[in-house]
Amino acid sequence: MKVEKVLDAKNLACPMPIVKTKKAINEIETGQVLEVHTTDKGAKSDLTAWAKSTGHELLEYKEENDVFIFQIKKG
Repeated sequence: MKVEKVLDAKNLACPMPIVKTKKAINEIETGQVLEVHTTDKGAKSDLTAWAKSTGHELLEYKEENDVFIFQIKKG
């Protein structure tokens, strides 16, 4: 999967990861993939719900070394 843009939202508290994700997804084209890295534990539910409600697709979620990594395809 080709990732078009990577957003480093580590060490940011809610709601900043969502705010920055929204800004970053507006900078890519429909069908492209944004990868978000965050350490906010609430981000899993927040980003999952945000992607669903805004018409984007959460392709992948994983956790590596206390960093949550999301791949979101722009809808």
